Amino acid sequence: MTLDPQNAPPVQSESPPTAPVLPESQRWRWLQGQRENLQILVIALVLAVVIRIFIAEPRYIPSDSMEPTLLVGDRLVVEKVSYRLHPPQTGDIIVFDPPAQFQEQFGFIPDKAFIKRIIGTPGDIVQIEAGTVYRNGQPLVEPYIAEAPSYEMPPVQVPTDHYFVMGDNRNNSNDSHVWGFLPRHNIIGRAVFRFFPFQRLGWLNAEQQLPSATSSEPQIVQQVRGELPR
Repeated sequence: MTLDPQNAPPVQSESPPTAPVLPESQRWRWLQGQRENLQILVIALVLAVVIRIFIAEPRYIPSDSMEPTLLVGDRLVVEKVSYRLHPPQTGDIIVFDPPAQFQEQFGFIPDKAFIKRIIGTPGDIVQIEAGTVYRNGQPLVEPYIAEAPSYEMPPVQVPTDHYFVMGDNRNNSNDSHVWGFLPRHNIIGRAVFRFFPFQRLGWLNAEQQLPSATSSEPQIVQQVRGELPR
């Protein structure tokens, strides 16, 4: 039996097709381009790390302890520069790592940072009585809180390098009235800008807690009766 050469199946070559070889100059330019891309990527990563550690970082709100000022799911920019230039101020909204006494009191340390508002700075005397927060004997006017606190706290003096912080949602906030004073070195930075959701995009201005012009100093603030654990 003979095969018709015209109807015979094509013969498969045993050697694969050879890839086109780039000229030396083109290959060198390609390598140079890849090297430059790698350098740009490394620089971008280094800058991102430096910015996150020393300048600013994004954070989101996981709980309702700062309502109505901040809602669950809000995305914020937390800056880390200003507190290198001056100490934290009353009214600042800060992000911080939970202090050691939180673990001593509750037996664990949360894996998420906290966000609260500074009420008292070093040396201040803070008291909560009849639904009002007092600082240095003066009741604070706080239009940003959800409702007046339903608890009371005797006068306490904020130690050096510590702060007294509270959530704006006073009756649903695990803060200084529960676990004590916040060491300054636990502060990560100051929340300054909300970038999500877009309909509430904007700067977070520190609210100045103003003393009431019509109220007199409560007599029990004259003497500090106790201290919270540090």
